[in-house]
Amino acid sequence: MHRSAGPAGEGVVDLAGDAAGDAAGDGSGAAPWLRPYAGRLAALLALEPARRLARLNDWALTAGARSGSGRALRFVAAPQAGGPQAGRARAAERLAYEQRVFEHGEVATRVQPPGDRHDLYNALAWIEFPLAKARLNALHRCAGSAAADGAARGPLRDALTLFDENGALWLSCDRMLTDALACFDWHGLFVGRRAQVAQGVAVRVFGHALLEKLDAPYKGITAHAWPLPLPPDTAPAAVDRALADSLHPGRLHPRTFCPLPVLGLPGWCEANRDPAFYNDCSVFRPGRMRAAPATHPHRD
Repeated sequence: MHRSAGPAGEGVVDLAGDAAGDAAGDGSGAAPWLRPYAGRLAALLALEPARRLARLNDWALTAGARSGSGRALRFVAAPQAGGPQAGRARAAERLAYEQRVFEHGEVATRVQPPGDRHDLYNALAWIEFPLAKARLNALHRCAGSAAADGAARGPLRDALTLFDENGALWLSCDRMLTDALACFDWHGLFVGRRAQVAQGVAVRVFGHALLEKLDAPYKGITAHAWPLPLPPDTAPAAVDRALADSLHPGRLHPRTFCPLPVLGLPGWCEANRDPAFYNDCSVFRPGRMRAAPATHPHRD
């Protein structure tokens, strides 16, 4: 266990597990958010950077990963970024990136700093959630085609980017807990129903930027959570299928997601054993009262 300092004003947080890796190499010793990825991440970091793409491609082949158009997925070397870009340039680059994935199955991936951790997490998400990532790629491509025809950037593209970068899955069959999440009932959820959350909910991090932020965790990190009515011990392949089926453009909107301060989850942070942890209204904010989003599997 160690302590991590966040941005100014965030303070420090006592962490459960090891945010940086997994001494056992199988995920068992990693921080909760990293467990699905820890074994592969440790294997990658043990390799020389030049050999990492080959290992990722072996895993992608085994996972049967394909692009949104059905092309076999390959991770290819990306040029190192030179510096910050304007928002419009980044948006255009994102469209080009998604189009390359869709049409050729090529995922540009940096294997050396700067940016390597971000891209390695994206690659590991493709391997963990191949069907859902392919679905997102197809939806990105459709939204990008509309943009190329002159349509303004809309909520669908915003939602796709938010989830791809910062998404997390809330797996629970307990509607009362999911409704409490949607209604920002932090004390009711994490204090009053703490035992039920620990037993009846699993949260799996999907977004690669969220994983990168959690490398140096701080209290204010907030995911865009997507509830799925599944038991918390559902097998990864079944979660992937259900997630892919739930990503319907008619439901994807930035306001559909449930904000989730992830270090409030039981077992994710030692400090949250104290109920006063949830009194910080800058993190556990009151919000709009609403029903939980309907995310039962449905595809067009």
